[in-house]
Amino acid sequence: MKKTYLTKAQRLQIVIPESLKPILIGLALGDLHVVKQKKGINVSLRFEQGTVHEDYLLHLYDLFQDYCMQAPRIFNSLPHKLTGKSYSRILFTTCSLFCFNELYDLFYLEGKKIIPSNIGALLTPLGLAYWISDDGSFVKKDRGVVLCTNGFSLAEVELLVSVLTDKFGLTCTINKSRGNHVIRISSKSLPDLQNLLKNIMPPMMLHKIGL
Repeated sequence: MKKTYLTKAQRLQIVIPESLKPILIGLALGDLHVVKQKKGINVSLRFEQGTVHEDYLLHLYDLFQDYCMQAPRIFNSLPHKLTGKSYSRILFTTCSLFCFNELYDLFYLEGKKIIPSNIGALLTPLGLAYWISDDGSFVKKDRGVVLCTNGFSLAEVELLVSVLTDKFGLTCTINKSRGNHVIRISSKSLPDLQNLLKNIMPPMMLHKIGL
């Protein structure tokens, strides 16, 4: 049974190992919620996926369970206003810890997620693998990979494209999707992307790069 309480001294002693830092950068570009309460000092991380990706969520829990008090749980959303369907989700949340504050300061400005100006220095192949695992999709028709960057401004998306192009040598375009901007990695770059990530991407998410 997991503990239910950490003292202030214990919270301050917890650090993020170097092996997890690039993963957190990739996840922060994707679905990870870095949460700071209005009157809070420290930050927690919330990981959430549809139950169709339960195996991936449990993989993330294996990586971050040392920061958690509770195991992942499944819940059903309220019926969708248009379809009337309910969707099952699975999530877990870490403790609020000082060691996560730096991630919040990098990716949030006045409570809104942003792209850090130094993302080119922060994003590694491992981070890219987890970013695509979270927010990527493989388009079988034209064998491209689309990254859902809908929540970011055009300038931020352009910055991400420059990193993908200059740092990883990938050919990318910016496409419109429901009034927002998404990144498409060209099929021409698919072999390079697969070679870069095939050995470091979570195995259950390799389909997102066509493997």
